[in-house]
Amino acid sequence: MLPLRKKLFIICTCLWMTVIFLFSARVAEESTADSNVVIDAIGNIVIEDYDEYTEEEKSQFASSVEFPIRKLAHATEYCILGILLMGCFVDKKHSIVMYGGLSLVISACYAMSDEFHQLFVKGRSGKLTDVLIDSGGALVGILITILVVKKYINFKERKNAA
Repeated sequence: MLPLRKKLFIICTCLWMTVIFLFSARVAEESTADSNVVIDAIGNIVIEDYDEYTEEEKSQFASSVEFPIRKLAHATEYCILGILLMGCFVDKKHSIVMYGGLSLVISACYAMSDEFHQLFVKGRSGKLTDVLIDSGGALVGILITILVVKKYINFKERKNAA
């Protein structure tokens, strides 16, 4: 029987994969509208008089930051997926690095399927670069998890030795 922690991570992972799927199922206009909300929020944070910008100035700002914001969103989605997948697998019996590799393979396969799915969504496209960005984001999440778990293990060992 699976421990409660693993069951919760499996449920959260499935829910997160559903969230990724639903974001990818949004047609291009809806996805762009989502991005524009984020871009306006960033504009208000980083530019003191952003509200006073003309629509043309806001449009220029949006076009200058849209690409990195979209790619950061991709990487962040998959960073979270990598962390959740690690939570599904990590235990005391096997190598955490092995689980990291397995989590990365699953994340990369999901990224590929996600980009394939986008080929069938109006105005969207599947891109190899997005698969690479998604996989890189997952790798960051996996590495963060490995670091946290190793720090936790070291902390517990020092506490038990004291």
